[in-house]
Amino acid sequence: MMFPRFYYPGQITAGQVIELPTNTMHHAIRVLRLEPGSKVTLFNGKGGEFPAFIECIGKTGVLVLTENHLGVERESPFHITLAQGICSSVKMDWIVRKTVELGVGDIQPITTKRSLVKLSDERAGKRVQHWRQIAISACEQCGRNRLPQVLSPMLLSDWLERQTSVQKNLRNEISQNLFFMLSPIAEKRLRDFSNFSSVANLTLLVGPEGGFTSEENAIVLVAGFIPLRLGRRILRTESAALAAIAALQVLWGDF
Repeated sequence: MMFPRFYYPGQITAGQVIELPTNTMHHAIRVLRLEPGSKVTLFNGKGGEFPAFIECIGKTGVLVLTENHLGVERESPFHITLAQGICSSVKMDWIVRKTVELGVGDIQPITTKRSLVKLSDERAGKRVQHWRQIAISACEQCGRNRLPQVLSPMLLSDWLERQTSVQKNLRNEISQNLFFMLSPIAEKRLRDFSNFSSVANLTLLVGPEGGFTSEENAIVLVAGFIPLRLGRRILRTESAALAAIAALQVLWGDF
């Protein structure tokens, strides 16, 4: 049985009395209706989890007593980096939440020419904090004990320049590393890679609502990404990443 799970952004040790953060306290008491003695699970995103129980509920706080650390991990067998073209707020929130549930390791928001949402530095900072909170909530729900990274937005060209360096460093490694760009006109499909027995790292690039421009497609190809098509139908941006990651988990992951 999985008990209510709460993220605690600090050091956790066995036998420690922890006061839950305010937003977590409100969720535990007002939404879940937990009471003294209720069993819960705490994790800090660094691996493993701590069974615990609510020791005291006061007017201003909730105290939880932790038990022994359990080395439980629910991570994907291979590391997935999702580079997602920034889209409308509701769609982006959905993508972050659901890809975390599916096992993504890093989420890199990408600004493209057809991105409908343009973020200033101040707005970008606020959105990243919002997305990180969504990632935490998704980990609480799905059982993950390691927090995926939600990185600061980057221009597509800047990110591709960095990826070129990453690919050069990976060429001498024995492990399999794949770089895919989803495209409705690509010739290759996932079944063309079924001969890969395992994959260590996979980077998936997905465009915004309007897709990539021809110029962007060209520089992505130069950067060494393989165009990949998901069936005969054109998927919306909020569907594409989810469908691709689920399929990848079937092929090389833990589905």
